[in-house]
Amino acid sequence: QPKRSLRASKQTVRYETQPGKQLQHDWGQIRTDLAGESRMVHFAVNVLGSSRCLHVWAAPREDAEHTYEALVGAFHHFGGVPRQVLVDNQKAAVVRHDRDGTVHFNAGFLDLAHHYGFQPKACRPQRPRTKGKTERMVGYVKQNFFQRYRHFESYGHLNRLLEEWLTTVANQRVLRQYQATPAQRWEQEKSALQALPATDFDTRYYDQRHVSWDAYIDVRGNRYSVPAEYC
Repeated sequence: QPKRSLRASKQTVRYETQPGKQLQHDWGQIRTDLAGESRMVHFAVNVLGSSRCLHVWAAPREDAEHTYEALVGAFHHFGGVPRQVLVDNQKAAVVRHDRDGTVHFNAGFLDLAHHYGFQPKACRPQRPRTKGKTERMVGYVKQNFFQRYRHFESYGHLNRLLEEWLTTVANQRVLRQYQATPAQRWEQEKSALQALPATDFDTRYYDQRHVSWDAYIDVRGNRYSVPAEYC
């Protein structure tokens, strides 16, 4: 006990951000019934740091294109763009951290940041509590939405139910520290968000493929025929 006060504290201090300053992004996974089969579903969770307003979008993979599409959808859902987007160290956004603290971001993620005018920021390695707001919401989505709904016809059906749940449940929950809902606080935050650009960022896949001798290309394990002159 005499030495306890000398030990470094492991407590985490809640970090608050100004309206419009930051969005926290993360992915979660859960196994559920999709189109009659048990599948691993990935869902992107985006939280505005000030209002705690939430956006969730489900996809089959956590790759770069789906990460960018999730963020574009969140910007439209919130009606604007925050000045900073805080991400985990997934390869879709972060290539590596140097020992001096320099972060090297994925070129596509930098293009997305430039298009929407936000500053990219990455968590320190092995320190997920840096983005504790969205970490907590990943668990909330699993324990609330995926307990209410257990069967989905398709990703389109799943995302429609998510939109309805966000409007009627998730963003209507009362935040004890503020005695207000995220939807109410978003009304105050949306004026601080940056305006959306005239066009959306292109999130389509672009890949180069070699044509085989039998005039087929291979894309994600599927073979597709092309004109013979491309052999």
